[in-house]
Amino acid sequence: SDMKKILICLFAFGSLLCGSCSDWLEVYPKNEQITANYWKAKEDVEAVLASGYSSLRACTRTLVDWGELRGASIYAYSDTKKQKLQNFQITASDALCSWASIYKILNMANSVIKYAPEVQAKDKTYMEVTMNSHLSEAYFLRGLCHFYLVRNFKEAPIVTEPYVDDSAPYDIAKSSEEDMIAQIKSDIQTALDSGAAKEFFEDDQWEGASKGRATKWALYALMADVCLWSEDYDGCIEYANQLINATATRRPVFMAVPEQWITIFTQGNSNESIFEINWDEKNFAQQEENKGTSPSYYFTLSATAPYLYTEAMCEDLYNESIENGAGDITASVRAKWGAYADLDATGTADKKQYCVWKYKGSEYQDLSQVRPNDDANYIIYRMAEILLMKAEALIWKDAAGYEEALEIINKVRNRARLKDLDLTAESATEEEMLQAVLHERNIEFAAEGKRWYDLVRFGKMKNYRYKDSFIEMIVTYNSTANVSWLRSVLSNEYAWYLPISQSEIDANLLLVQNPYYAGVTD
Repeated sequence: SDMKKILICLFAFGSLLCGSCSDWLEVYPKNEQITANYWKAKEDVEAVLASGYSSLRACTRTLVDWGELRGASIYAYSDTKKQKLQNFQITASDALCSWASIYKILNMANSVIKYAPEVQAKDKTYMEVTMNSHLSEAYFLRGLCHFYLVRNFKEAPIVTEPYVDDSAPYDIAKSSEEDMIAQIKSDIQTALDSGAAKEFFEDDQWEGASKGRATKWALYALMADVCLWSEDYDGCIEYANQLINATATRRPVFMAVPEQWITIFTQGNSNESIFEINWDEKNFAQQEENKGTSPSYYFTLSATAPYLYTEAMCEDLYNESIENGAGDITASVRAKWGAYADLDATGTADKKQYCVWKYKGSEYQDLSQVRPNDDANYIIYRMAEILLMKAEALIWKDAAGYEEALEIINKVRNRARLKDLDLTAESATEEEMLQAVLHERNIEFAAEGKRWYDLVRFGKMKNYRYKDSFIEMIVTYNSTANVSWLRSVLSNEYAWYLPISQSEIDANLLLVQNPYYAGVTD
């Protein structure tokens, strides 16, 4: 299987050139297995860590597919393989359910965690604080990978050892969702407890890409997300507050000026960003390197773009853009200028032609200004999401938190130039509050790979309290699948997750297929 090939034939990546600004962007394979005798100097640790980030960049398209298509705000209208995923007709033989690219990153993280201490014992110039800083990045990547696995497969093998040769035990059974969450939290806690996670990375080593490596702030963001997913609302609030209430000079901050919203995407590495995947096509040919995986490559301004908004999403965006008066320059920044371009200026174009502008444009309020290079970064965490995570946790916790949650939602709305919600904490129901935060997240994080997980959280929390509403939301947004089919499939909670790739099942005798797909064949 792909996973086996990756785990067994993992290649080490070239040592980094100390003085070059391309250190963390240009990584060449050395065609040398990562084995214990490869690890001699701190540069070897840095090289493998860098290749972990590089592999994360290479699987961005998977992150978009998994995080968006089933949520039906973003669609692949022209790709029949992807349509199987968005219409819940995917089977174990479909390449889209392969987790190999995630386990490849995991293996690099595990290699660093295992071998960095051995290098530190050999290399006198490799300081313990530097090693612990590298380990904190590896623990972040390992946590992030396991978190993508748990959200997409519910149960998957936890891998904490690197695989370097055939003698390593390969067959590993799936772990439960609870055990996976515990492992992720433990890894993040280990990284935070070392005290060595950096607050920022200087630009001299990796020019202009300061948010492309995992900081202490990234660890807090991931932990808040994992806590929210696992119904640990107090934990979510606690870690969100570590970011919201931070006072460090180089902390990430919510950028409150509406005009700055588009710069989060067009320039990248903004103050609002916590962790993002960096591209640089001009200097390092990275769009070519990853065969067109930069967001600006596939959110093209065309009716046949790989990804477009669905009709229901266009309706949401259109409604937001006219909320302050049609044609008003003060219309919502994320709808009228940030999030989509109407390819027909008359406003009568087919709604499918509303495109994801935030990764494609280079100028605020000028639809003729398309990015010169396909190198938009892909943001994994930013401060607006931390605010809305906290709001959601407050709502799920109890009604006493509604007032504060509304203040937070309105803060994000006001930044988009929208007025406060017409809701009051006293009269709102839990579901109305949750719908409000879900709507805000849908528009704010359009195409950022979040939507499906937001919906699943809504559907599964508190013993599936809002399962029916969850199904109705998907029926509303999904315009290509048969309605009775959607209702029937989604009534089975295991259908909310992906099948395990058949090649993995064939290669790993201990793997058991997700029960929904156990009897499903092409």
